Amino acid sequence: MKLQVAMDLLTVEDALLLAGQVAEYVDIIELGTPLIKAAGLSAVTAIKAAHPDKIVFADMKTMDAGELEADIAFRAGADLVSILGSADDSTIAGGVKAARAHNKGIVVDLIGVADKVTRAKEARALGAKFVEFHAGLDEQAQPGHDLGGLLTAGEEARVPFSVAGGVSLDTIESVQRAGADVAVIGRSVHSAADPALEAKKLRAAISSSNS
Repeated sequence: MKLQVAMDLLTVEDALLLAGQVAEYVDIIELGTPLIKAAGLSAVTAIKAAHPDKIVFADMKTMDAGELEADIAFRAGADLVSILGSADDSTIAGGVKAARAHNKGIVVDLIGVADKVTRAKEARALGAKFVEFHAGLDEQAQPGHDLGGLLTAGEEARVPFSVAGGVSLDTIESVQRAGADVAVIGRSVHSAADPALEAKKLRAAISSSNS
């Protein structure tokens, strides 16, 4: 299982600092939507230049103009770009067309999608590299939020998938047990007193589950 760090920061400087702290322990560096909106796609270029050996994920959350927006992000240095699962099929297909032209990938984000299992299968059929079962920050803040529903849906969909929204040292083992291809860590790392140590512990937890 790959480890992805989601950087929901607002400046390129802060993103470069966090990426530098955790890069040794993660496979995918995600530039969160707030960062891209605040700093622009130059943030993607900067992170890719600093960490050329890492997969760089531009979390665009595209809802329209899939081919155009994906192409812009890929040209900026992204290896993966997200399109919302609630977007039209043609938007996802357009993003996939751009991804194939650049030999890169589209991730379909199921945030806000009611029937996640069905849409995950459809997204994969449209050419998504993998599908993200995602509870956003607002959803996570609601009483009773539980990562279990995402894991169950991921298992049922039987497509390559990632999980985002509450992944931590307490839950990482259950994420791996559910068969996720990627575990997305965010707040648990960048709010830690020592982000590098937290990322190292998460990497070790994955390694111990593999042994």
